[in-house]
Order: sequence, then C-alpha cells, then structure tokens
Amino acid sequence: MRRNFLNLTIACGILVLVCGCFCRSDRDSVASDPGQTQAEENDDDPSSSSPAPKRNDNGDFKVEHLGVTTPRYVEIDKQVRSEKLLEKAADKLNRALVLPVDITLRTQDCNQVNAFYDPADHSVTMCYELMEHFYQTFRGSGDSQSESYKRMYDAVRFVFLHEIGHALIDIYKLPVTGNEEDAADRLSAFVNLKELGEEGVRACFAAAAAFQIESKRSTPGQRNLADEHLLQEQRFYNSLCMIYGSNTTKYENIVTEGYLPKERAVRCQTEFQRTVDGWTKLIAPWRKG
Repeated sequence: MRRNFLNLTIACGILVLVCGCFCRSDRDSVASDPGQTQAEENDDDPSSSSPAPKRNDNGDFKVEHLGVTTPRYVEIDKQVRSEKLLEKAADKLNRALVLPVDITLRTQDCNQVNAFYDPADHSVTMCYELMEHFYQTFRGSGDSQSESYKRMYDAVRFVFLHEIGHALIDIYKLPVTGNEEDAADRLSAFVNLKELGEEGVRACFAAAAAFQIESKRSTPGQRNLADEHLLQEQRFYNSLCMIYGSNTTKYENIVTEGYLPKERAVRCQTEFQRTVDGWTKLIAPWRKG
C-alpha cells in the first residue's frame, strides 16, 4: 500500500482540472445592481445580457505548503511542491474569479480524515488522510487496486469543489436558505455535471459510491444526528438525483435498475435545474471575463 500510495500525487492534480470550471467567459451576464439577480433584471427576456459591473478584486487564491510529519506522506508532498500543482490551481482560479479577500489552498497531513474550509483564515485544506481513506474505502469494497485509485481521484475532485463551495458562500456572503453542507454538495454536482464532462460525471458517481459504502459500515448508534452534514444515505441519493436529473435519458438505468426510487426520481430534473440556475446566478457577479 505504501509504495502505491505515492501515486496519490495524481489526486492532487485534479485540483488543476477542476479549477477550469470557473474559467468560461460565456456565462450568464450580471445584473447592474450587485444585489439583484439576473433573473430579476431580465424577467421578460432570460437570454438578454448587460455589461457586468466592475468588482473590486482585492484578493487572490494563494498557496501555502506546511511541513509534513507523517512519513508515508513525505514523498507525495515533495511531488506536490515540485510539480506546483496547487500553484497551477490557484492561477486558474485567479484568472476566473474576483475575490474580496485572499483564499489559501493547501494540502497537508492533518492527523484526521478530513477536508475543510476554515473561515478564520479563508483557507481550503485537502488532507492526505482523506485521499488515503477514499482509496481504502473503495479497495475494501472489492475494487481492484487500479480501480480504487481511479475512483479515489474522482471522489477527491467532488470533495475539493464542495470545499470551494463553502469558501465562496463565505467570502461572497451568498444567501443559503437551507443546509450549507447540502448547498456545497450541490455546487460540486453542478460544476462536475455541467462543466467537467465525463470526468465530472465520474466524480459524482464516485462520491455517491463512497457515501453508500460508508453508510453501510456505520451503525445507528454511531451516527451523530446533530451533525450539520446530511446522513451518508441522503448524500448518496442526492448525488444520484443530480446525475439522473442532468440527463434523464442517458442515466435512466439509475432508476430502472433500482438505485434511485421512482418517487424521488420524478423530481430530479427540476432539482438539478434549480441547482444550476441558483448557483449560476449567485456566482455570475464574481466571474471575470
């Protein structure tokens, strides 16, 4: 495991891939009033456009490399630094989004299986332990070594975008009328399914699989029902609903093969479109280009 775990460098490489999702310049235009959505301004003609107001770009995505103390992560940390994976990700994001404050991107060993956004210092941290956890989760479910690595990379992509969602909600002061963890999941699903093609679809499927496997390994007495995160079972079905809703014809097997109940599936197309419309309008004022 230790020898092959050095290949986790590729997992960090997905940070570069996912950042391209915000770089498109042909997105919906922005309302002239920063507090007004495009839908409110263009109710009569949703396809109409107007020049986006200038935003003050007072921040940047920055990179911070912390010392690694866990021996089995030392080599991957060296590769992350030498290949400037985080720096490339930060550059793509800086060319895509206006920021009111700096956001720090980092990978490190955290002494826990985690990935998180910290509002205290506006940082997104991807822990090496989480990457290893995903690999072991898929490997333990019966996947081959190579398949476990592939699904791990995809799951990490989903989680990274989830944490970026938390960061954007915080620094842009975006309205969230429901559970923020669910909102961050839906941003990840939106970007993966609308912007990243088949790689994004794989990310959503991998995340759903991880949620399902983890839900089966937990017992009712171990669950913290007061936690802000949804139950893994809920995240599993929500992920499938987003995938199915993005293309009900292409992914009809999700329903016909019984993975997603028909009672939920009938609402998924609407759920997905509302997610796309909502996040598109919220992010539009902050896009460059």
